[in-house]
Amino acid sequence: MPADLLPDLVAAALRAGADAAEAVSAERAALSVGVRNGRLEDVEREESRDLGLRVFIGKRQATVSASDLSDATRSRLVERAVAMARLAPEDPYCGLAPQDRLARGPFPDLDLFDGSERSAAELEAAAVAAEDAALAVAGVVRSEGGHASASASRWRLVTSHGFDGAYHGSGFGLGVGVIAEKDGAMERGGESRHTRHLSDLPGADSIGAEAGRRAVARTGPRKIASMTAPVLFENRIAGQVVSPLLSAIAGPSIARGTSFLKDRLGQAVLPAGVHLIDDPFRPRGLGSTPFDDEGVAVTRQSIIDDGVLTTWLLNNSAGAQLGLASTGHAARGLAGPPGVSTHNLHMEPGRRDLAGLMADAGSGLLVTSMFGPSLNGNTGDWSAGVSGFWFEDGELAYPVSEVTVAGKLIDLYARLQHGSDLEFRGSFNVPSLAFDAVSIAGK
Repeated sequence: MPADLLPDLVAAALRAGADAAEAVSAERAALSVGVRNGRLEDVEREESRDLGLRVFIGKRQATVSASDLSDATRSRLVERAVAMARLAPEDPYCGLAPQDRLARGPFPDLDLFDGSERSAAELEAAAVAAEDAALAVAGVVRSEGGHASASASRWRLVTSHGFDGAYHGSGFGLGVGVIAEKDGAMERGGESRHTRHLSDLPGADSIGAEAGRRAVARTGPRKIASMTAPVLFENRIAGQVVSPLLSAIAGPSIARGTSFLKDRLGQAVLPAGVHLIDDPFRPRGLGSTPFDDEGVAVTRQSIIDDGVLTTWLLNNSAGAQLGLASTGHAARGLAGPPGVSTHNLHMEPGRRDLAGLMADAGSGLLVTSMFGPSLNGNTGDWSAGVSGFWFEDGELAYPVSEVTVAGKLIDLYARLQHGSDLEFRGSFNVPSLAFDAVSIAGK
C-alpha cells in the first residue's frame, strides 16, 4: 500500500469532524494446495488488501472497514465512520491509548518474515509426500487429504496522536489426515505443523508418519465405566484446559464481573512452581509482535508467577474501566473495537516427562483428543468430551472413546501437575498436565 495512505485516512477523518482516529491496514498473500490419494484436489490463492478506520467524537466511537482502496471508497469510509460516531452511544472508557504508553521505534527485529517462495507445484509435492508417508504406516487404509500452504502478511497501525508502526510476517504449513482400520472399526488421526520460516517446518516424511501412527494407535477403542480417577492431558491439547483461565483474567470479563477468577488477583490460582509466561519477543514466534493492536508497548510478563496470578489482560478500554493501565494485550481485526489476547504464551516445563507423570499416577486416563468443551464462566464449572488411552501401572493399556471429563476449574487448577515435555508448536504452548481425582463419565 502507498506509504501515505493511512496517514491521509487519519487526516481526512480529523477534517471531517473526528476528534481522534486510528487506521489499520492488512495485506495478505497466501497459496494453499490440497491433495487426496496423490491427486490434486484444490488450489486456493488469496491476495487481499484491507483497511479499517476507528474514529472518536468526544466519548463516542465507530469503526468501519473496506477492501476497496479507491479514493471514492476511502472518502465514503471516512464519511460513514464520522456519521456513525455522532450517533453512537457514549462510552466513557473509549479512546486512543495514552501517548506515554505507546511503543517507540526502532522496533525490534523478531525474525517473523521468511521470503522463501513456494510454487503450487512445490506445495503439491510436499502434500503428496506427507500423504504417502502416512499411507505407508501399517493399518492406515484411507487418506482424508494432505495440505500445504505458504503465506505472507503485513500489518500497519497509524493513529492521530503520532503512532506509526508496521511489521511483516510469513507462514508455512503442512499437514495430513488419515483413517486407520482394525476389526472393521475405523479411527481418524492426523498431524499438521505451522511455522514462520520454511526451514523450521518438519519434513513431509515425519509429519506423515506421525499422522499414521496417531490414527493406528486409536483403533479398537473401548468404553470405560464412570468413575473418579487421575486424568492426564497430552501436551498437544493441554492448552485447552488452561485456556479458560485466560478468558477468566481478560479485562472485559473482570470489568463485567463475569469471571470465576474475578477476586483472585495476587492470589495463588495454580500450584507453587508453575509459571505462565507471555513473551511477545520470541524470535519467529507465531504470536510475536513489537507492539499491541493499539500501539501500546509490549513486554515479557509472568502472567502466573510461582502459581500466583499477577495481572489481568488489559487493553486501553478495559484498563480504564478498572482504573488500571493497559498491559499491552489489545487485539483487533479491521472492524470493531479491540478486544484482548495474549501473544506467545507458554507454561514453563516441570521436572517429569509424560511417562513420569503416568508412572506417578499409576492408572488413569490419558487424553489425546478433546471436543465440545463447556464452561460456566461465572462458576468455573467445566466439562469436555475426550478420547485417548487408559493406562495401568504407568503404561498405556488400550485406547478409549466416548468419555466426558468434568470438574470445577479452580479446584482442578489447584491440583495441577505439569510435565517437562513443552513443545513450541503455536502461540500457546503447555506441557502435558496431570490432575488427580477427576470425574469421568463413561458407559
